[in-house]
Amino acid sequence: MNPISPEKPLACWKGSDRFEEEVVSTLTVILKTAGCTWNRCRMCSYRNVRFSTAGEEQSNDLVLGQLSWVKAKQRLDTVDMVKIYTSGSFFDPREVPPEAFEETARLFSGKVVIAETRPEHVDRNRVAGFISHLDSARWETPLYVAIGLETTNDFIREKCIDKGFSMAQFQSAAEEASRGGAGVKAYLLMKPPLLTESEAISDMKSSIQAIAGTVDMISMNPCTVQRNTDVERLWKQGAYRPPYLWSVLEVLRHSPVYVGCDPVGGGHARGPHNCGTCDYDIVKGIRDYSLSGDRALLDSLFHISCRCKNEWETVLSLEKPYCMPLTGRPVS
Repeated sequence: MNPISPEKPLACWKGSDRFEEEVVSTLTVILKTAGCTWNRCRMCSYRNVRFSTAGEEQSNDLVLGQLSWVKAKQRLDTVDMVKIYTSGSFFDPREVPPEAFEETARLFSGKVVIAETRPEHVDRNRVAGFISHLDSARWETPLYVAIGLETTNDFIREKCIDKGFSMAQFQSAAEEASRGGAGVKAYLLMKPPLLTESEAISDMKSSIQAIAGTVDMISMNPCTVQRNTDVERLWKQGAYRPPYLWSVLEVLRHSPVYVGCDPVGGGHARGPHNCGTCDYDIVKGIRDYSLSGDRALLDSLFHISCRCKNEWETVLSLEKPYCMPLTGRPVS
């Protein structure tokens, strides 16, 4: 690796994930880059964290510096999978120039890598080039291209999220990734702004049904209120409430395929939450399910007795489109 001063990434931590029906050790790395070319998604705060770079060379050195930090600070020999995120898209050469791109593959050679990107940056040749430096023949599919599809409904993706691409573009990118030799992971967003609780559940159920069997992995992210976003502005106005944990369970337990879910901020006002009494057990149970894949656990969680379940059922029946949410928590 080039003798560049190490610089700590935005975030880096170890954990565990379910992969091919086994639990594997995981390293998650969020690289600070020149930033997202789209830069408009209503719920994303990473678009606000970027380097103001003068050109490709500086961008390259800044990413290489973060990789140096990872190499120095992390025991990579104890890791099976690496999940890579950036301020925008890992496969955007403006954010991750060729030298840093190849060095990333070499650094994590022998691991399964999941790298997130917008669909317009997926190029089969770049995907294949990354795999050529990454593959050690340990895994049948060493690279998975992850795309924040969020929903299969083009109207919701455009009007509620302002994502900037269509379902057709996602499908084209998935085909391009496959031709380059990679698998495909889809991220779905539960309850973007402007949807009722009932609409959010219906959207996730139909989205999972639509892509089940056409992508290799699905992860559902219950929306959280990140700082300096459109979602935060609406939340502070009392015009947005993150999803109930009951809703998350409702979607997961009826999914036709395994769907991973980590309810970030679960049990807090900015994250998916119920009443505060049952939240801890449900959040822990969802995370346990994401590792074990045990559907029976979801059913037992859903039948926990708590007074807020009646509230949730009332919200589902009474909340109307294009109105303020019926419930919420005071903004601190």
